[in-house]
Amino acid sequence: MKSRARLLPLFAAAAIACSAGASFAATTVINVTEDGEGGGAMSLKLDPPTVKAGPATFAVHNDAMTEQHEMVVVRLKSPDLPIPLNAAKNRVDESKLKSLGEVSDLKPGASGKLNTRLAPGTYLLFCNMKGHYEAGMEARLTVTP
Repeated sequence: MKSRARLLPLFAAAAIACSAGASFAATTVINVTEDGEGGGAMSLKLDPPTVKAGPATFAVHNDAMTEQHEMVVVRLKSPDLPIPLNAAKNRVDESKLKSLGEVSDLKPGASGKLNTRLAPGTYLLFCNMKGHYEAGMEARLTVTP
């Protein structure tokens, strides 16, 4: 009987460890591929484009041959919100948006990650290097409850 009493705390610790591992496994991975060279079309693609709310990791890869890119994540107040541009700098005016974070200065062929928690809503992912957003480096992510 005493040996069973000694094992009980071990079983409880194992159960806690398993439940902690289960919540870690619930993190959604969103693959982001950036591509494009200066003077040409550029792209930012998401896989998947719709995810459930909760912890998420953006796994970002710069597929360009010569161009440096970055990825910024902002939550939009509404899906049709106009994106504020700073025409003088040829960039999105990030000061007028709430950023959840970014993966910056990705050299050609490089990868990076951003861990965050996503609430239901619409998110804009974009590269804010000079002229890249306007060249097509943006995508919308839908997060469901």
